[in-house]
Amino acid sequence: MKVFYILSLCLLASSFPVEKGYGQSLAYKALLKSTYDQNFDLVYPEQKELINNAIVLDTREANEFEVSHLKGAQWVGYETFDISSVNGIPKDSTIVVYCSIGARSQEIGKILKQNGFSKVYNLYGGIFHWVNENNPVFQADTLPTNKVHTYNKMWGIWLNKGEKVN
Repeated sequence: MKVFYILSLCLLASSFPVEKGYGQSLAYKALLKSTYDQNFDLVYPEQKELINNAIVLDTREANEFEVSHLKGAQWVGYETFDISSVNGIPKDSTIVVYCSIGARSQEIGKILKQNGFSKVYNLYGGIFHWVNENNPVFQADTLPTNKVHTYNKMWGIWLNKGEKVN
């Protein structure tokens, strides 16, 4: 049922107005609201101090990460995620997880919490919202890029800025 709801929002996205000053449509906000668990902490792109002082984990697949990622992000994947990939991270560290919009990262974040990590945040809107809010992404951590992997063409409708790669 949730998948049907998300697909319906995707198909109707172009008919929803963009909220003035926020750069995101009502459909996108509804999608995110239906995706996120209310009990899982979110961090917003404008909360730069928290993000800059956190360990940032990219939960997308390797091919998505290679196109671009947040500066300093560590790739941990989703389909191939293994808790041993974060063994070197102290359990009391502040961690920010992200993916394209936040669904996969929330699932990885829950696994982190189940394994004793206490300060885990999901980046609101994922890399799409990050880029839509004019924040930088990088290849190989030092090369700024405008490219963003869109996961697939359907999800790419939510990326309003940058060069779409799928």
